[in-house]
Amino acid sequence: MALRLDEGDTELSEINVTPFIDVILVLLIVFMVAAPLSTVDVQVNLPASSAPPADRPADPLWLTFTESRALLLDETEIDRNALAAVLDARTGGQRDTPVFLRADRSIDYGALMGVLDSLRRAGYLKVALVGLEGAP
Repeated sequence: MALRLDEGDTELSEINVTPFIDVILVLLIVFMVAAPLSTVDVQVNLPASSAPPADRPADPLWLTFTESRALLLDETEIDRNALAAVLDARTGGQRDTPVFLRADRSIDYGALMGVLDSLRRAGYLKVALVGLEGAP
């Protein structure tokens, strides 16, 4: 027995995309709501470094930023405006000399960034921040 199709019965060859578009729109709304929630600032208490100490050069260049915001090159206090000239005199103009920067714990971040910016303007880009060895 053969099946006979009437002339009015034709195969439906189109894909209905309306449900697909509905799913995509729902996903878009979910991601639009979830994206701002993932960028919330989180308070983080950063740990101290427990990395092993690095080798020191034979004649290290120590720059110290004290609690009273004075700059000392080794043990001698220097003026911040003369920092570039004093460093050039000490290093013989070799600006690739590493500078070991020690800052008092009570110094705020903005003041420390000011000293780092002064070093950058002077051309000394190899700056190592010194911390306590074996800090927890």
